[in-house]
Amino acid sequence: MAKIQMKTPLVEMDGDEMTRILWQMIKDKLITPYVDLKTEYYDLGLLNRNATKDQVTVDAANANKKYGVGVKCATITPNKQRMEEYPQLTEMWKSPNGTIRSILDGTVFRTPICIPAIKPVVKNWEKPITIARHAYGDVYKSVDMYTTEPGTCTMTFKGDETGEEKTLVVQKVNGPAVWQGAHNKESSIRSFARSCFQYAIDTKQDLWFSTKDTIAKIYDGEFKKVFEEEFEKGGYKEQFEKLGITYFYTLIDDAVARVIRSKGGYIWACKNYDGDVMSDMVSTAFGSLAMMTSVLVSPDGNYEFEAAHGTVTKHYYKHLKGEKTSTNSMATIFAWSGAFKKRGELDNLPELVAFGEKLEEACFDTLNAGIMTKDLVGLVEPGFEAKAVNSEEFLDAIAERLSAKLA
Repeated sequence: MAKIQMKTPLVEMDGDEMTRILWQMIKDKLITPYVDLKTEYYDLGLLNRNATKDQVTVDAANANKKYGVGVKCATITPNKQRMEEYPQLTEMWKSPNGTIRSILDGTVFRTPICIPAIKPVVKNWEKPITIARHAYGDVYKSVDMYTTEPGTCTMTFKGDETGEEKTLVVQKVNGPAVWQGAHNKESSIRSFARSCFQYAIDTKQDLWFSTKDTIAKIYDGEFKKVFEEEFEKGGYKEQFEKLGITYFYTLIDDAVARVIRSKGGYIWACKNYDGDVMSDMVSTAFGSLAMMTSVLVSPDGNYEFEAAHGTVTKHYYKHLKGEKTSTNSMATIFAWSGAFKKRGELDNLPELVAFGEKLEEACFDTLNAGIMTKDLVGLVEPGFEAKAVNSEEFLDAIAERLSAKLA
């Protein structure tokens, strides 16, 4: 068959370690044989971010804003251990995901990839739970400081227009201490609310939202207030009622208890840090971190698809030793398929949309045939025959089924 043609390039953001190895294998085995792939390529590998002083991350995010759809590989966010591991680093660079999310100012929607053979750890969960994670600010855009002597920390805001200053005493301490200053913007919170309400309408699912406004009365209280304003005055309430879906607010600790007792099938909107943690919990409870789709959606119509997991460091070091790994590539494949479907939708290319759908079908067919990576084999229901294969064998099995579908 002739290769599927693309009109507009995807913004391709390469990454680190084992996911970078799989990234190329996925392109070679599952994409380029069938698609005349057009991408604007950015190497977000740690060493290139270091070499460009992280400018490459900013450039990639701006390219995503220009073209509308990007696909990103997992990347390293360096900590003290990584600084020792990579001595050539000149700085402990910030999370590239955080940088991209700040520039695009979007909401991350993460949904488990479910198959019949793997039941959730929470037995009453019958449908996937989508985590809507606010993708701007809070601790991901914070500043930190360590002090060694007794003293007082204050926080001051100075208005650009009036020059008026507001100062709060954070705390007086009698010894060494750590400090953190976090913020969020009302415009971003409002965009977050609108994205969540619209996504709930598009997917016809109930929307839950949770914060801790009983403790962070002003900070979290602002989130709660903005959501209520948008729901009541933004036209969403009427649309929700027409569809028979609901918007529900509760405290984060109550939400966790309700989620565990629920049957699933709704969107759970969370602040940035809560969404980071809860998406990992939900994906693991449904099967595996590698079995979760992730898409960043901005209010002005930009989409960035990525895997919700990390760079699989342990497998990478095994790979460097020449050992075979059994690394689950499902989430990374679904990042590509999601990008193709959205790019095809925006460019009116039904054949590109269909390719993304068939790629996902080939993945499901492979798993339902019992061909899996090791992380999934131990999770299948009793009586289901599953065979553990290595990373490349898993992709080859998907490629075989994809080829048959596209023949």
